[in-house]
Amino acid sequence: MNVLDRFKLDGRKLFITGGSRGLGREMALAIASAGADVVVSGRREDSLSEIKQELETLGRKAWTIQADMNDPQICRDVCNRLVEEHSDINILINNVGGRRENIPTEEMALEKWRELMDLNLTSAFLCTSIVGGQMIKAGNGGRVINIASINALVAGRKISGRHYETAKGAMVQFTRAVAVDWAEHQITVNAILPGGFMTEPNQRWAREHPEVVETFKQQVPMGKHGEPEDLGPLAVYLASGASRYMTGASLVIDGGYTLW
Repeated sequence: MNVLDRFKLDGRKLFITGGSRGLGREMALAIASAGADVVVSGRREDSLSEIKQELETLGRKAWTIQADMNDPQICRDVCNRLVEEHSDINILINNVGGRRENIPTEEMALEKWRELMDLNLTSAFLCTSIVGGQMIKAGNGGRVINIASINALVAGRKISGRHYETAKGAMVQFTRAVAVDWAEHQITVNAILPGGFMTEPNQRWAREHPEVVETFKQQVPMGKHGEPEDLGPLAVYLASGASRYMTGASLVIDGGYTLW
């Protein structure tokens, strides 16, 4: 067998949350390019329409779900409906999330903390429980990929409020623990920890907090931010048979930022 054949995803089906823009979009397109059909959730109808067209242009089947996965009840309902309509999903990428707020810990309201934890952690738990649970029932193995952050390892400089670091750190340990539980089902569970990528939210941060983004860039040994398409090949690897013996891993892709 040619080694590249192990990266093919023909006959596979992906569900990715927050997959219509930014890093999610690039991962969806990369996995579709490797042969998988794709179900994408997102909040904006326009970006969902665009990603659907792009996926179909690649010759893949594509479905979109417009929903705010930040809301636990909506997230639960979406996942329950999803497994009824797509019981053959065997790749899950929990990508939805974001810092969104720059509120000092001492000023953050409990309600805001819970809202942000739901966005960055509860949504991943619900999708893993329901969609991953369907993988267990199907008995054909599968892949779960959690998108955490280098802020699971280090605190962001010149940024207030630590909900993001807390949630992403928990995401890494959730990944490790579920990987142990599901290894017997041949379902691998791994995490990707991106560094600074100039996605739309980070472009907004660059406009609103230029000093934060510039400070970050100066600390990257490779001297630049990552491009969203740099994440696609790593997602393909974790989704494919090439990574069949890797589980519970947290893979950092940050231009060397966390090396010093």
